[in-house]
Amino acid sequence: MSLIHYTRCAVCLGKHIHPVLDAKDHTVSESVFSIWHCKDCSFRFTQDIPSIENIGTYYQSTNYISHSNTKKGIVNKLYHLVRNYTLGTKARLLQKVTGLEKGNLLDIGAGTGAFANTMKQKGWNVTALEPDAIARNEAQKNYGLELELPARLFEFGPNSFDAISMWHVIEHVHDLVAYMRQLNKVIRDKGRLIIAVPNYTAADAATYGKYWAAYDVPRHLHHFSPSSMEIMGDLHGFRLVATKAMWFDAYYVAMLSEQYKNGRPHLIRALWQGLKSNFKAISNEKKCSSVIYIFEKKLFIGPIEFQKE
Repeated sequence: MSLIHYTRCAVCLGKHIHPVLDAKDHTVSESVFSIWHCKDCSFRFTQDIPSIENIGTYYQSTNYISHSNTKKGIVNKLYHLVRNYTLGTKARLLQKVTGLEKGNLLDIGAGTGAFANTMKQKGWNVTALEPDAIARNEAQKNYGLELELPARLFEFGPNSFDAISMWHVIEHVHDLVAYMRQLNKVIRDKGRLIIAVPNYTAADAATYGKYWAAYDVPRHLHHFSPSSMEIMGDLHGFRLVATKAMWFDAYYVAMLSEQYKNGRPHLIRALWQGLKSNFKAISNEKKCSSVIYIFEKKLFIGPIEFQKE
């Protein structure tokens, strides 16, 4: 199998990279992957990852909830209960930060289409992209949505969207540079880019170490700190304007982490660890287990000026 070995940081291109821990794929392969750290920008990444042509097999599991919509087991049942609530909060957040009741939305990594459907029901013109055929079929079956393949992103013209959402998606993208540049191209000047990702600097990540479920190797190719996310946005023409905590994620991740570490979810202990993690993030949302980053478009990419198209 063709593997990708990084010699530079994918965010800042720095060469000061080194391994920090090994993590196991608990979902599909049981294989162990090395996670590396960039000293210059604090970005982390999974080293020696499968190529884009080969990564698909690592998503083929009935337990991979974003694709299968499974409700098997207590963890997944609780996930669905919480999702029904958070879909509304995400929709309200998007409308608030854009200042629009309706508009054009690009939802990348739409999964089974729940968020895309929510926004469509609110009157938004939604284009949704999803690589997995099973998830696309679920979206069509459950919501009548026709999701498109991610390659469609590179076919849109300039200034096509008022908002772009990526809910726990960008950590799966092989070519960060190409994606970020294209996102800058297709979003309108007053648009908003909303990116949600796990935060490896959170307290629950420190508690569980190599068992922290949000490392999710090798599906999660990239592992962001708040600092590295802001740096990546800045280098590709975006200014960070706000962050929001995803409070429920600490509990969900803790339940999975308990299962990986001890062989079962252990609900009480997971809730306690999630509570402790969230308590440490009360005064600083950037310490939450998962963080939503809200960016606005700048008129330049890095130090190089460019003209509006």
